[in-house]
Amino acid sequence: MEMRRLPFLAGVSAAVLAPAVGVAAEMTPRPDRAAEMVRSEFLHAWNGYKLVAWGRDEVRPVSGTAHDFFIPGHSFGLSIVEALDTLYVMGLDDDLARCTRWIVDNLSFDVDGEVQMFETNIRMVGGLLAGYYATGEKRLLEIAHDLADRLLPCFTKSPTGAPYRFVNLRTGAVREPKMNLAEIGSNILEFGDISRLTGDPRYLNASLRAYEAVIAKRSPLNLLATYFDIETGEFTSPEDVAPNDPADSFYEYLWGGWQMLGLQQCHNWYRMLTDAILAHSVDRANGELWFATVDYRTGEKIGHTQSELAAFYAELVAKGGDRQVGSDYYDAFTTVLRRYGIIPEGFDYRTLEVTEDRGNQLRPEYVNASCDLWFLTQDQKYRDTAWSYFTAMRDHCRVANGYTVVKDVTTRPMTLGDYTPAYAFAENFKYLYLMFATTPRFDPSTYYMSTEGKLLRGLVR
Repeated sequence: MEMRRLPFLAGVSAAVLAPAVGVAAEMTPRPDRAAEMVRSEFLHAWNGYKLVAWGRDEVRPVSGTAHDFFIPGHSFGLSIVEALDTLYVMGLDDDLARCTRWIVDNLSFDVDGEVQMFETNIRMVGGLLAGYYATGEKRLLEIAHDLADRLLPCFTKSPTGAPYRFVNLRTGAVREPKMNLAEIGSNILEFGDISRLTGDPRYLNASLRAYEAVIAKRSPLNLLATYFDIETGEFTSPEDVAPNDPADSFYEYLWGGWQMLGLQQCHNWYRMLTDAILAHSVDRANGELWFATVDYRTGEKIGHTQSELAAFYAELVAKGGDRQVGSDYYDAFTTVLRRYGIIPEGFDYRTLEVTEDRGNQLRPEYVNASCDLWFLTQDQKYRDTAWSYFTAMRDHCRVANGYTVVKDVTTRPMTLGDYTPAYAFAENFKYLYLMFATTPRFDPSTYYMSTEGKLLRGLVR
């Protein structure tokens, strides 16, 4: 494939960029070969991080620089934490040992700096827990427990129980009461496991109170609006964007509270709210099933934008019992995948035209759905479409020092950015690998993954 210099990379040596290989339409190889290829590409991305940004949060693989995710000027080794259970299931034991040693020797959250509770929980608490399950290293659990303590003021200082958005890790000072559903409700898996492992119920109870604060304000239709003021205890606008962001993982964690933790109340809430979404938000365009933005008070459809982040919902509703809805929604996103090669961040589902953000942030939600639907149904279409996702990612996002985000999926060649989100080490490659690999380190009959792809159940040591 001929290399062409992209305008925004003017002045960057051609040696920085690696040529894309293959085409997205190639046949799915046999499972063992597919797993080997996925593992090889993970290593390509991982080795780029190690070469350029070891110990830092994230890598910018084109410029060969690092990025601090949480606090400018301070890194927590985010990519290292995100990669732990992926390294384990792929059998990369030397790398796993090196990462574990770095965390034990270097990672501390006694920092006078402010972090976003939601991101810190799903990435760092979840990553450390998954690393603990992978390695048995008790220090990882101790650090996760310490971090959960530092995040807890977001909940305990709230007048409603729904959490503040930001907290200072050292002082416990909190701020920003304007929240959204995903950030309010995506903590029960990690906090519930901390409670289970330590015997301290405070973390699980905080998560349940956060749910109660929001669900108590549902409309007579059992719909929830998206934005919530945790100090007044009221929604701040009527839009219900579910299953799109920033409502998405609120519902994912309700189901997880039931499936992973066995909490009947979470199942009851999930069923009640999901029935309402299916009754009022489902919309069909050109034969495909989508979810409209609705007014939570009336159910009136008021928006037609779909986010790539919503693609996960196909597996969630299928696991929850609505398999045909899950299959149809997955097929709708597959139509977008085939149109663009890589699914754009947002699009109008009536026309499939991209909206303002024409890029893709190495998003894993579509292949997350592929993975869970494969294990749920064993339908070959999920492996085949996941392979199309993989080859498109490899063809368009691969550079010399790893993988990078796309700025515009509609250009050919695609216009690239310069950033590898740490979640790529936790999600994209892991979902693909597990779909094709046969490994005694993973039990597909018992697994459960968090919204950040952390294996909180199903690892076998």
